[in-house]
Amino acid sequence: MEYQDIIVRVANSGDVHLASIITDEMESSAKARGTGIAKRSPDYVAHKMLEGKAVIALTTDNDWVGFCYIEEWSHGKFVANSGLIVSPKYRKTGVAKRIKRRIFDLSREKYPESKIFGLTTGLAVMKINSELGYEPVTYSELTDDESFWAGCKSCVNYDILMSKDRKNCMCTAMLYDPQDHYEPKETKEYFEKKSKIYERLLRFKQFLFRKKSGSRKSLFHAFLNF
Repeated sequence: MEYQDIIVRVANSGDVHLASIITDEMESSAKARGTGIAKRSPDYVAHKMLEGKAVIALTTDNDWVGFCYIEEWSHGKFVANSGLIVSPKYRKTGVAKRIKRRIFDLSREKYPESKIFGLTTGLAVMKINSELGYEPVTYSELTDDESFWAGCKSCVNYDILMSKDRKNCMCTAMLYDPQDHYEPKETKEYFEKKSKIYERLLRFKQFLFRKKSGSRKSLFHAFLNF
């Protein structure tokens, strides 16, 4: 599939029929990765399309390629670019980056004063975010809106989140603050310098959080590998 054969645009009412396909792929992709995401219903995704708060990617033959949507929290003080998903047969085409760029720009258009944040378990998404100007942050810098955190209840890692008093989990938090931020070139360079560390940190978190039992020796070995 050629780059120019994929169209990335704001979703509209004509895309609602794809909502079930999108949510099914979100769920199956999360299961395949062994990670969790907050589940969304087809009705919820369709509503985002009708609001003009979603971005969709399609081929010139109208085959579904990818999707992402905007959520707002704390009365618009924060917005999140959520649910990024790409159809398996179109992965590694560079379309995820195009979708993230368009949903980021759409968020800035609709919510110019809002902080934009995201939670991800993927190094690839962290890389894309860093190229847009996002910075890794602690969970305390995200929204305290209870509705947002309630959305995590359907995630397979929810027990981990609650056991850490919502201060840590499998996901890495990233934030773009329109009032106080580095330039994308700076955040990209910083990520490239620290990418190996982030990769090892993600593996270490997966080991610690998923380890239900184990000796001190095994934990020490994991620490050395980190």
